[in-house]
Amino acid sequence: MAIDQHGDAMLDGVSIRSLPKVSLHDHLDGALRPQTIIELAEAVDLEVPESDADDLADWFEDQSDSGSLVEYLKTFDLTTAVMQTADGLRRVAREFVEDLAADGVIYGEVRWAPEQHLAGGLSLEEAVEAVQEGIEEGEDEVSGSGRDIRVGQLITAMRHTDRSLEIAKLAVDFRGRGAVGFDIAGPEDGFPASNHRAAFDYLASAFFPVTVHAGEAAGLDSIRSALIDGRALRLGHGVRIAEDLDVVQQKGDEVLVTFGDLARWVRDREIPLELSPSSNLQTGAIARWGTALEDHPFDLLYQLGFAVTVNVDNRTMSRTSLTRELALLAETFDYRLEDLEAFQLNAAAGAFLSVEEREELIELIGEGFSA
Repeated sequence: MAIDQHGDAMLDGVSIRSLPKVSLHDHLDGALRPQTIIELAEAVDLEVPESDADDLADWFEDQSDSGSLVEYLKTFDLTTAVMQTADGLRRVAREFVEDLAADGVIYGEVRWAPEQHLAGGLSLEEAVEAVQEGIEEGEDEVSGSGRDIRVGQLITAMRHTDRSLEIAKLAVDFRGRGAVGFDIAGPEDGFPASNHRAAFDYLASAFFPVTVHAGEAAGLDSIRSALIDGRALRLGHGVRIAEDLDVVQQKGDEVLVTFGDLARWVRDREIPLELSPSSNLQTGAIARWGTALEDHPFDLLYQLGFAVTVNVDNRTMSRTSLTRELALLAETFDYRLEDLEAFQLNAAAGAFLSVEEREELIELIGEGFSA
């Protein structure tokens, strides 16, 4: 399937970009326009590896294609460095919303870690307020062009620091003022969710939704801790849940699989998996199964009834969009429109919204795909 110069692709005669989409796993500091990075870096006298936007996009892609989450995360040193002022955060958040809408997204959740944006003198509260102002500016801009989009913040704590309880309280404080959920991110291996049990206890007592990065750089124990210690309602990536599946026999398209207890729980409880195909390749999250997209256990999980969703993780680092991720999956696994619709319905059902709002989102998706 050819992806054109505008980043679009056709499936069953329909533009994938035009289809209504839901984005659940999208990092703010991983979604900067290269030209914006260059301009913000110049304003703060920061040296960048490339002065041309296309060349800088190439640099991010090359640096991120390392096969290691630790190496992949190093590229964020540059993006976070230009997001240390209120103006920088507002601009990045505004453009984030505009780029989502241009990608056909009608509901998105943006995750970011306020504790990483204080070097310029902002407080945690001021950082969150700046991002929210940018989100609302972006929503207004999109509305003015005749489209609709809604974006909520996932306030994120870094799992290798000791501020998770403070960040959890910050997230709850901003409930109703932009924050829709909580996340922990950063180096996963060696930093289980159990290290942050106090934060998760607090969030549970406040009935505040949680998603946890798990099953990316670490395996089943990390997923188990996310569910038990973190009370996660979704799994950030979660691709390594496939390690708890044993393919006993395969005849043609028929696959006989036995489930471990953890995999069965995740499947039967319909816990959404925030899968990010291109990113999962770049970070080596699917190394157990191979190094190409056809090796990704995405289709196995989908066919077995897991609540799979499709996400970009970091648009800048993976040089991708939700349209591109869906096109790559459709090409690799011969998916049709009804499959792409199923992924959006899974994401809508897992969104950190009220039942009424989720039902409305599901209706919009159905109408968009039917049209």
